[in-house]
Amino acid sequence: MRCLRYAVAGALLALASSYASSAAWAGAQQYEALSASVQSALSRSLADQAPSGTGFRDSLESVAWLSDMSQRLERSIPDRDSRLEFLRAVHYEATRAGLDPQLVLGLIQVESGFRKYAVSSAGARGFMQVMPFWIRLIGREDDNLFHLRTNLRYGCTILRHYLDIEQGDLYRALGRYNGSLGQPEYPTLVRAAWQNRWEYPRSPLAGDTAGGSADTGGALRSRIASQSLPTLR
Repeated sequence: MRCLRYAVAGALLALASSYASSAAWAGAQQYEALSASVQSALSRSLADQAPSGTGFRDSLESVAWLSDMSQRLERSIPDRDSRLEFLRAVHYEATRAGLDPQLVLGLIQVESGFRKYAVSSAGARGFMQVMPFWIRLIGREDDNLFHLRTNLRYGCTILRHYLDIEQGDLYRALGRYNGSLGQPEYPTLVRAAWQNRWEYPRSPLAGDTAGGSADTGGALRSRIASQSLPTLR
């Protein structure tokens, strides 16, 4: 059974990679009315200034993680400076939201194929394919969803929100993020990309973040590993 699951995950990862350039799996978060308290909390989570530091524990960890991830990302983002800027931003925003940076990289791979200006048929934009209605709900009128840090801040904040309301159930949270709640294909693709391409031997996630209580990458992976792989229809 375990071998079958790995085979399915591997096949789905290959499928995700083959479709990445056209962002075929990009979806669309569905508009849902938010309570005033939730709306206010999400707005605050978007509103801080540019980071004064990084989410890494020390410079050695920073160099190791960036070097490893940069090699894996070279084919998708050939320019070294752009690649490192992107990775630093992903790491900071994921860590800030209490997410594993490798999970976010897997999501971006499936959603946009690492294309900054990707636009889905539903109008979702950028690396993390954020729907514009979020600007009206929790942002500012002049927020640009094609701006690197803005897109990552929105995407990580939204995914953290979905994880919270789904009480840590990553499959349901990813389904909400993609607008495909209840369908297993998309969450399984993200999980396969996360674990098969972006897995890192030790999580670089800092213990405390500005965005609230953090969930270490190892703890999140342990919870996800205990969830059975959905049956594909």
